[in-house]
Amino acid sequence: MYFGCDMATIRVELPEDFDAVRELNRLAFGRDTEGRLVDLLRERGCAIVSLVAVEEARGEVIGHIFFSRIHIETPTAYVSAVSLAPMAVTPVWQRRGVGSELVRRGLEECRGRGETIVSVLGHAHYFPRFGFSADLAVPLAGPHAGPEWMALELAPGALAGVSGKVRYAEAFRVVGA
Repeated sequence: MYFGCDMATIRVELPEDFDAVRELNRLAFGRDTEGRLVDLLRERGCAIVSLVAVEEARGEVIGHIFFSRIHIETPTAYVSAVSLAPMAVTPVWQRRGVGSELVRRGLEECRGRGETIVSVLGHAHYFPRFGFSADLAVPLAGPHAGPEWMALELAPGALAGVSGKVRYAEAFRVVGA
C-alpha cells in the first residue's frame, strides 16, 4: 500500500515491534503515557486488535493502532465493546494516509472478530469519516461528553437501546490515560 511516495504495509503487531511502538507513541504524543498504556493492556490480555504500519524500505514502524476490550454497564447487563486507543503515527508520516489506513484496517479486523461496537475519544473532525458519531455515544457515559466522545456500530443496530456507563480496562486508570 502506498502513502505519499513511499511504500508501507499494515500488519499485525509482533513482539519484536513492542519497543518501536513504545517509542512511536512517545514521539507522537510527546509523553510516555500511551506507550505505557499499550504495554500494560498487552500484559493484562486486553488486546483485541493491534496493528502496525511499517515503512518497507527500512522496516521502520511508522504507525500503530490498538483496540482493547471495554464493557458498557447497563441496568440489566454488560454489553461487550472495544475502545480504539491509542493510535499514533510518526510525526514525519502524519497527514499522509497512514492513520486513515490503520483505522480502516483495524475496524475491518474488529468486525472480522465479531465485534459490533467501538468507542473512541478523539478528534471530532477526523473520526466521523470512518462512521464514528458523537450522537451514537450520547447514551454512553464515557470519559468525556461532547463531540470528541464517539461510537461506531460495526453491526447495524448494535447500540439500539444500549445505555450505560463505559467500563475501561483498569490499565487506563493505572497510567492516567
